[in-house]
Amino acid sequence: MTDVKKIAVTGAAGQIAYSLLWRIANGDVYGPDQPIKLSLLEITPALGATEGVAMELLDSAFPLVKDIEISDDATKAFDGASAAFLVGAKPRGKGEERSDLLAANGKIFGPQGKAINDHAADDIRVLVVGNPANTNALIAQHAAPDVPADRFNAMMRLDHNRALSQLATKLGYGSDEFEKMVVWGNHSATQFPDIAFAEVDGKKVADLLDHDFYINEFIPRIAKRGAEIIEVRGKSSAASAASSAIDHMRDWIAGTNGSWRSAAIPSKGEYGTDEGLIFGLPCVAEGGEWKVVEGLELSDFQKERIAANNKELNEERDAVADLLK
Repeated sequence: MTDVKKIAVTGAAGQIAYSLLWRIANGDVYGPDQPIKLSLLEITPALGATEGVAMELLDSAFPLVKDIEISDDATKAFDGASAAFLVGAKPRGKGEERSDLLAANGKIFGPQGKAINDHAADDIRVLVVGNPANTNALIAQHAAPDVPADRFNAMMRLDHNRALSQLATKLGYGSDEFEKMVVWGNHSATQFPDIAFAEVDGKKVADLLDHDFYINEFIPRIAKRGAEIIEVRGKSSAASAASSAIDHMRDWIAGTNGSWRSAAIPSKGEYGTDEGLIFGLPCVAEGGEWKVVEGLELSDFQKERIAANNKELNEERDAVADLLK
């Protein structure tokens, strides 16, 4: 039998985890032949609800799930973990400044990063889903100096998938028919869904879309899609976030066969970004690692949009500078 892989999920009693855990249990991360152990981390008051989630997982009788553990202790939850989905985060309160939100989340992601540093398996991969995801990932990464920095990612895949879906709907193709789509920067309203390199059926997507539609409808809609879903559904997007988290982790592990994905990874200064920021970039996954697509020529418009994200992420980094020492 293949060795059992431990997968940790934080915020395990929440909405996103409720969709995410069933996909993990089904083998959608490591594949249909890899036995797994689920580690569910929650705050102490939510342990009862987490127990209910575990009961349902057990009742689903997934053959790959060999064990489920529940804990409010990050040290125990991440001990021996090969993959971690950091979903639990403090939501923004009414009237709360973004800097206050970042500081509050630092108290969550700093200790989790340290627990990962001290106890996770050597092959650990960490995907931060809880917002503000990019800077939360940066905080966790800095708290784990013994783990390679590139093992900490933030999720831009939801924005990437939203962009593909909108293009498919507008142009009448399947979402899987599009290539070379990228969403740059921060998982925020500043993000830049970029179709300059995108192709479908041998055609450039930019030649198929009206420019005004792209600038005034497409870009804002992708950036504000989460708010649109809250307005319509009355709740934040959960199932789509969970599905996108699975997509990211699966591709990270198994590779993308040369196809582009949007992944927020530690920047090395590519395309005018500042080194060290967790920045959404065009990537391919090979051999268990993300590699940035190199050699792209950027227009002034693209550079301006990327620079706006770079500025915002620098401001976020400055706001939590005391947590990064």
